[in-house]
Amino acid sequence: MSNEPILHVEGLTAGYGGAPIIEDVGIDARLGQLTVMVGPNGAGKSTLMKTIAGVLRPSRGRVVLNGSDVTGKAPERLVTLGMSYVPQLANVFPSLTVAENLEMGSYTRKGGRKERTAELMEMFPDLQAARRRPARTLSGGQRTMLAIAGGLMLDPQTLLLDEPTAGLSPKIEGAVWERILAIRAAGVAVVVVEQNTRRALQHADRAYVLVNGRNRLEGTGQELANTEKLAAIYLGQ
Repeated sequence: MSNEPILHVEGLTAGYGGAPIIEDVGIDARLGQLTVMVGPNGAGKSTLMKTIAGVLRPSRGRVVLNGSDVTGKAPERLVTLGMSYVPQLANVFPSLTVAENLEMGSYTRKGGRKERTAELMEMFPDLQAARRRPARTLSGGQRTMLAIAGGLMLDPQTLLLDEPTAGLSPKIEGAVWERILAIRAAGVAVVVVEQNTRRALQHADRAYVLVNGRNRLEGTGQELANTEKLAAIYLGQ
C-alpha cells in the first residue's frame, strides 16, 4: 500500500463570510489509517471538515484527493471521486426505514446495492435487527451507526466523520469506535473530528490539534497523548 496521502489539505482558509474560522490549516490522511482532529471547543474542527467535504468554499488553500485538486468541488461530486462525509447532525432521513436510508446512500451506485447492503448489515448488526424501522425510532447510537453505514454504501476510499460519538454513553461510544476501527482495517482512510481527545488519540495513526482555527500540534496519536503541551492547550495556555 502506498504511503502517499490519499487526502492532502494544504493552507486551507475558510469561514462564513466574516473573519476566517480556519486559517492555513493542513492535514494528510492515508489509506488504512485513522487521522483524528482534536482541539478545544471553537477551534474550527467542524468548519475544516465542511470545507474539505465541499460544503464550504475556501478562500485560500487546496484539497487534493487521490492526486487530483478537488478544492471547492460540490459534495455530490466528491462522493463520485471516493470521498464520503458524515456530518454530526442531520445525517439520516428520520421518516425512512433503516433499509431505505441505506438505499438513499447508494443513489449513484450502478450495481451491487443488495450485496453492499448485506455487507453493511453484517458490519452493523444493530441495523439488521432494525432494518424495517423508521430512523426516527432509533437510539442515538443506532442513528450514528446508520449514518456511518450510509456513508459507506458507495465504497469510499476516504471517510470523513464529524464527532460521531457526540452525546453517546461510554458503552455506545465504545461500540462506535469498534466500527470505525473495522472500517480502517478494511483499508479506508478515516478522518475523524472528536471531542473525546484521550480516546481519539489512543486509536489515531496521525493526529492534529487545532487551536483558534490553526494547526498547533501534529504527530502520531501516541506522541500527542504523551506531550505535556496538550494539557496546556486545553487549559488555554
